[in-house]
Amino acid sequence: MSPTIKVEELRKSYGELRAVDGVSFDVQPGEFFGILGPNGAGKTTTLEMMEGLRKPDSGSVTLFGESPWPRNPRLLPRIGVQLQASAFFERLTAREQIRTFASLYGVSARKADEWLAVVGLEDMAGKRNEDLSGGQQQRLSIACALAHGPDLVFLDEPTSGLDPQARRNLWDVLRDISAQGRTVVLTTHYLDEAESLCDRVAIMDHGRILESGPPATLVRDLDAPTRISVETGTITAEAARGLADGLEVSDDGVSLTIATRAPAPVLSALAERDALRGLSVRGATLEDVFLHLTGREYRA
Repeated sequence: MSPTIKVEELRKSYGELRAVDGVSFDVQPGEFFGILGPNGAGKTTTLEMMEGLRKPDSGSVTLFGESPWPRNPRLLPRIGVQLQASAFFERLTAREQIRTFASLYGVSARKADEWLAVVGLEDMAGKRNEDLSGGQQQRLSIACALAHGPDLVFLDEPTSGLDPQARRNLWDVLRDISAQGRTVVLTTHYLDEAESLCDRVAIMDHGRILESGPPATLVRDLDAPTRISVETGTITAEAARGLADGLEVSDDGVSLTIATRAPAPVLSALAERDALRGLSVRGATLEDVFLHLTGREYRA
């Protein structure tokens, strides 16, 4: 089966800055694909070239076997785009907003209204955009991107700035979109989001892809230690170090944490000492992979 998206040696520079520097990957039909990276990694620039909003300096992008640049009218009905910052028409209700977007593609008002129900905004249809919460506005933005029934959907940080409840609610919407057989490309700063939603991810930094694959595979290949935590005072750090050879032990005054690649004997030894109060066991996550590849320094 031919890929829905094929990106080959894509490059884009702004003066001396190489925003995208030789990126290659493909996205298969029906796949939920994530592009991850710190600020300035080149995620949005890559996405904009895929959407046909920005011209590459070199390399190629094809969607459904066709180039999106220069602006390709044949592709427009097949793709939906939700940008980082969405601008709605002033003083229109949610229903009027989505009907306006749908009318640009010749989609009926009835069909447009159905998308409000899909994203959980049926009860908010009569409210103006400015009266919607941040999460509701993001859901409306996604509904507008989907109003014409595209086969391929681009989502650029759709949950940025939302509270945890609104983020989780939106995750359910995105899962439903993917379950309908649509191909979805997502950029996000939230590693738990990518781990939960994406079939495959590509981790970018400094304009290059450092690693790609299914989240579970990337986590497994990291070979990171398991972290076992118990409540501080349950066992001393000295006693914890004596449970097995080569343990890393830290105590922040709230939890004592033991890092080990052989958790079973450590857990058994803690149980024998009745030292399991406040127990939590944490394996590696996609966040550990991300930090391993990109570093831990903060980037504004």
